[in-house]
Amino acid sequence: MHTSLQNSQLSTPKKQGITNTLAWVFAVCSGLSVANIYYAQPLLDSIAQEFDLSTGVIGIVITVTQICYALGLLLLVPLGDLIHRRKLIIVQMSLSAAALLGAGTAASHSVLFTALAAVGLFAVITQTFVAYAAHLSADSERGAIVGRVTSAIVIGILLARTVAGVMNDWLGWKSVYLLSASLTFISVVVLIRMLPRQSFSQPKLSYLQLLRSTLRLYAELRILRVRGLLAMFIFAAFSILWTSIVLPLSAPPLSLSHTSIGALGFAGIAGALAAASAGKQADRGYGQRTTGISLIILVLSWACIGLLHTSLWFLIVGIILLDLAVQAVHVTNQSMIYRVRPEAQSRLTASYMIFYSIGSAGGSIASTQVYARAGWTGVCWLGAGISAIALLIWLVDRKTDHLA
Repeated sequence: MHTSLQNSQLSTPKKQGITNTLAWVFAVCSGLSVANIYYAQPLLDSIAQEFDLSTGVIGIVITVTQICYALGLLLLVPLGDLIHRRKLIIVQMSLSAAALLGAGTAASHSVLFTALAAVGLFAVITQTFVAYAAHLSADSERGAIVGRVTSAIVIGILLARTVAGVMNDWLGWKSVYLLSASLTFISVVVLIRMLPRQSFSQPKLSYLQLLRSTLRLYAELRILRVRGLLAMFIFAAFSILWTSIVLPLSAPPLSLSHTSIGALGFAGIAGALAAASAGKQADRGYGQRTTGISLIILVLSWACIGLLHTSLWFLIVGIILLDLAVQAVHVTNQSMIYRVRPEAQSRLTASYMIFYSIGSAGGSIASTQVYARAGWTGVCWLGAGISAIALLIWLVDRKTDHLA
């Protein structure tokens, strides 16, 4: 089985590398796709008002999307090792556009939840873009290309809130999904024209064998287990902040507009800038050190975030620190994991990102529940506690040399 996978498309010689134009297309499409699962965060109160949902229940909007994203990581992303990625990308982008259209025209919360579940499921195309970019790149440029796509993903996550906040104030929350559906349909047309029509050798594997191979990576690779746990906790902290932040900012005494709340996404762009440098540090053998410093910053960021009602400047500083730390650890994780099994990039991506999705889903539902009971102070203690657990995991693991 392992031999069959090695003879699949991932082992195809990379002679020319990826063109700069195609690399930018991958980056833009990745950012656009990942943004789809974050648009709802600054829209929670508007969605709750339209469908008469409570504060505790509205967090399910994010949770449903993230759970289905996790399912997509397990069920769809590994297909990149089994079928031609060109076909996989075009089909999934088309289905994503249809799901977004459904969310933008939803007349009830049940229809909306169903549409957003599909949006989360097909948003995993972002990870297929990362794996495909790595596959097409020459060895000498792979780090730079993957870093570019990863940075675009970070920017997509952050700007999703800004775009959603502005459009919600101007045209209502449904306009956000209708715009994204339109842009996704346009992306499909561009991808049909630009994706390379390479030959593909079908591996002699069934779909179930592929899935079993993906799950077996957890037993075989300790680094995947450790780095996956770190991903789960850092993205839980990330989701705790960004899911619940709209609630205190939109309520008295602050009563900020959605445009103002969404603009906070710009404060987190530092995370995208940290992505490339963190990957380079990992390539130089400093992955463990970069992880430790970033996790300490993550814990400290909550001290600033907790001072939200004292001054919004404290919140902005806290957001910059948190996003920088999360993305630095994330990029370092990926750099260290992909080095272990370069012939299994799609399956490694799926295995690792499942932890990310579990953390995001858990953080989303926990943050809104805690806010309903303990307010913003409770949310900050929750985020700091989750961040401290990630730091503890690193402290326990740091002395073990596992290909770091």
